[in-house]
Amino acid sequence: MKNNSSKHSFHIPVLGLSYSIDTPVKVAPFGIASVISIMDDDLIESMRQYHCNQNNFVYTPINKKEHDFRAKRITHYLNIVKEIIDNQINKMKQMPFIKGNHLWKYFEMLPQDSALSKLFFKMQNEQNETNKNDLQNQLRNNVTAGDIDVNIMAKVDNVNYAKDGTPLPDEFSDALSALRGFANSNLSSSVIFSAGYNPRLYNYTENFEDFFPDKNGVLNKKIILKVSDYRSALIQGKILAKKGLWISEFRIESGLNCGGHVFATEGILMGPILEEFKQNRNSLYQELLKLCNESLKANGKNEFIQNPTQKLSAQGGIGTAAEHAHLIAYFQLDSAGWGSPFLLVPEATNVDDNTLSQLSTAKKEDYYLSNASPLGVPFNNFRKSTSEAQRKQRIDKGRAGSPCYKKLLSSNTEFTEKPICTASRQYIDLKTKQINAQEISASQKEIQIAKIHERDCLCEGLSASALLKSNMPVAHKLSAVTICPGPNLAYFSGIFSLADMVSHIYGRKNLNNQVDRPHVFINELELYVKYLQQQIQECGEIINEKQAKYFSKFKQNLQLGINYYKELLNNFKQEPLNTLILSKLELQLATI
Repeated sequence: MKNNSSKHSFHIPVLGLSYSIDTPVKVAPFGIASVISIMDDDLIESMRQYHCNQNNFVYTPINKKEHDFRAKRITHYLNIVKEIIDNQINKMKQMPFIKGNHLWKYFEMLPQDSALSKLFFKMQNEQNETNKNDLQNQLRNNVTAGDIDVNIMAKVDNVNYAKDGTPLPDEFSDALSALRGFANSNLSSSVIFSAGYNPRLYNYTENFEDFFPDKNGVLNKKIILKVSDYRSALIQGKILAKKGLWISEFRIESGLNCGGHVFATEGILMGPILEEFKQNRNSLYQELLKLCNESLKANGKNEFIQNPTQKLSAQGGIGTAAEHAHLIAYFQLDSAGWGSPFLLVPEATNVDDNTLSQLSTAKKEDYYLSNASPLGVPFNNFRKSTSEAQRKQRIDKGRAGSPCYKKLLSSNTEFTEKPICTASRQYIDLKTKQINAQEISASQKEIQIAKIHERDCLCEGLSASALLKSNMPVAHKLSAVTICPGPNLAYFSGIFSLADMVSHIYGRKNLNNQVDRPHVFINELELYVKYLQQQIQECGEIINEKQAKYFSKFKQNLQLGINYYKELLNNFKQEPLNTLILSKLELQLATI
């Protein structure tokens, strides 16, 4: 069910908590889709104040004493974002066609093979003034904003508490409050559920009519499911379809070749995953549509009058125009996500000047997979970040860990009745004492403590950059910045304009640096081989039966992926799959 209604063939995925917090304000007027994280309501409230001030809107604070403040903050912010973009689009439609202004830029950035781009070039060459005006009006009527989508990380769903310490009802948990904030907003766009299955969140979605078709069979609010493989898409898709909830897009993300938290598959690689979706896309669609309509009918809701669209997109490590075009064409994708490279585009994202300078000159070794996340999930990190320097300084001072104010990632009850964060000073102090009390060697204690000390406060670190760039106050003087680019950013150096990055994606410019860059599939394969080696090394000399079975399956899947890539070689002549590196990695895998 391929859909080509979007103006562009790429989207900008969610980037941390703050890096894309207002990206739609910056890129949606040019028809570019992007995603806002709606997990940090403190940051959202600060950015609402900022944008109200910038646009002369009345700002009325929503403080934490108000009932349902978290959802209200999110709703009001999303409404402000929509209002700003609507105003921008209306102003753009009134502009004359003058080279360099926003209206001209809108069409200039479009992919050159699109119908609108061709119409734009026809208008420029038209000599008859009446015909030229008609073409210009036709173009203006086609100016539409890019999607303003939101992201909810399903694992971030803490229970919240009243002043007396009693737990609040489920509907006030972090993820459910965020969903309610989006559902109550004026947006007609999509929520992206990422980072796994959350039954409570999925069940709660049924409470909002906008997620079900109206009398015309139209969805006012849609669901995008971010998945790492086909099996996950099928299982979660069926769970939601049985509730009458339609998945409008499956967004496939590389297990390791992406920014932020990584959720490694059992060695199943991006190529074979995309192939499985390609082969089964229609049967998946038909099965989910049948289940969805049956549920809608049984519950007395409107059924789909016409077959709804279901898009398929992929993201994670794509870095050249040839990769972009070929992946979309070969795997019949509707869009491809470009995330980390946009961190080098100040017009699109919120990276403070210091961090931007560090990123623009970074080397390949500056990007690494860390244990920094309190969730216990591997996290792509940046060695030169100020948060990394702060983490080391705290250890040197004998004060490892972070003060925990936002508590978004407080999920551990190992030492306390109420969940605390594993990056907090409280947890690290308790865990260090526990390790020191164990009857193990001094070297083993050192290894375990060092691993605990890797944990870092992502709530503050991932929020700070937008506040610094916007000259907004940073709470508790915690201005250290965490940034989590994918390893693909190693192939970009410099600071770029939005037009330059879009031109790179469509092959009109080349922004890649001189670092030798294998194909995106090969880069991911290399990451997986290294990951498997590290996982085995961490087990030490003794590997139990369960671990041995897991590693064997992992290795088998990697080999199946390599075999698949060998079969693909003839289909990827424009962007070679680097046969020498492929053979080298296959030999390396054989020795594990």
